[in-house]
Amino acid sequence: MRREMNGVTKGRFEFLARKPIQQKNIWCWRDVKKSKTKMFSNNDEAVINKKLPKELLLRIFSFLDVVTLCRCAQVSRAWNVLALDGSNWQRIDLFDFQRDIEGRVVENISKRCGGFLRKLSLRGCLGVGDNALRIFAQNCRNIEVLNLNGCTKITDTTCTSLSKFCSKLRHLDLASCTSITNLSLKALSEGCPLLEQLNISWCDQVTKDGIQALVRGCGGLKALFLKGCTQLEDEALKYIGAHCPELVTLNLQTCLQITDDGLITICRGCHKLQSLCASGCSNITDAILNALGQNCPRLRILEVARCSQLTDVGFTTLAKNCHELEKMDLEECVQITDSTLIQLSIYCPRLQVLSLSHCELITDDGIRHLGNGACAHDRLEVIELDNCPLITDASLEHLKSCHSLERIELYDCQQITRAGIKRLRTHLPNIKVHAYFAPVTPPPSVGGSRQRFCRCCIIL
Repeated sequence: MRREMNGVTKGRFEFLARKPIQQKNIWCWRDVKKSKTKMFSNNDEAVINKKLPKELLLRIFSFLDVVTLCRCAQVSRAWNVLALDGSNWQRIDLFDFQRDIEGRVVENISKRCGGFLRKLSLRGCLGVGDNALRIFAQNCRNIEVLNLNGCTKITDTTCTSLSKFCSKLRHLDLASCTSITNLSLKALSEGCPLLEQLNISWCDQVTKDGIQALVRGCGGLKALFLKGCTQLEDEALKYIGAHCPELVTLNLQTCLQITDDGLITICRGCHKLQSLCASGCSNITDAILNALGQNCPRLRILEVARCSQLTDVGFTTLAKNCHELEKMDLEECVQITDSTLIQLSIYCPRLQVLSLSHCELITDDGIRHLGNGACAHDRLEVIELDNCPLITDASLEHLKSCHSLERIELYDCQQITRAGIKRLRTHLPNIKVHAYFAPVTPPPSVGGSRQRFCRCCIIL
């Protein structure tokens, strides 16, 4: 039985991808006008084709995704011509077909789309390897956005092909492509000077030498995702800080060797920084928060979960200088107290998402200040207070005025009660409350030796 992919069988999808674009099938509006009578015979012409100009139909088709185009191609000969017009195949996302996509499909699509294709996602397509992407790179030289996240078969050879043929590439996602090494970054540096966004998360063979080569040729980088690149040291960040003044987003999650020295260089060299993730970088201290406050006033997102050396002193400096903060992840920043919340309530009126999970020194008084702060009434959407043992129902009372609040996390807050949550819901009926209350322990059985099972065991 043929497997169907959102209404299009695998065989049909491959056939349509394989069907080449002839020059006569590459239409512009002028070409369509000239070819009206040739394209639509009397037997083939439906009401919609009579009512709508062919150039308008082509324009409509340009907004359809790949699945819908494949469906339309099966309606009639006329629609087949329009649907398979190369200009409609500028953006293709094959994530939904990831189990079925093999190298030959990518090769055929590249031959069909040619220079039209601007954006392609092969995220999770495990069957695609270097050879298919070499042919793709040769055929699709105008590609600007390419997502190869999780394509574990690809190696440095793919990046060499992209470097050779795809000089217009701007966004490249190589996350979890674990065979990628410094050679890939060197190749991209030499052949893709317009690169603005690169994701090499979990490519743990990359070292400072690869980063050095990359930034020397791609100085216009705006977003760099290095999550899980465990070999990176401060030296790599110094290269980034020296060569990437346009950097807006940097993710260093679980880059365990990073210290204050490297991140301070980033702050001093990348004044446009808006998003920084340093979660799991347990060596960093308040010096980073001071450097961010002094150099990066546009900062909107800061994620420093599990950075246990950060304190109220550093967050005070940060809050006083970074007034555009919208999202903060402070999970397991175990030294912070209500003092940090007071500063955020005063200086950060745009705060929307705040995680305080496992911040065990936070009390109701800190939440009171936050609930009365500038962000409370119209901005705050998510607050995570799970595993904050000093939080009580009083905190929920303080949050009633947060009219935009959509979600609150209260797992393992032992002093929170069902009654407190119920009162909060009366003021914020649409809020999602995530909490857990242990079931009441049943009284011990009196007499009798009959074996008993809990209800869930009976269901199972």
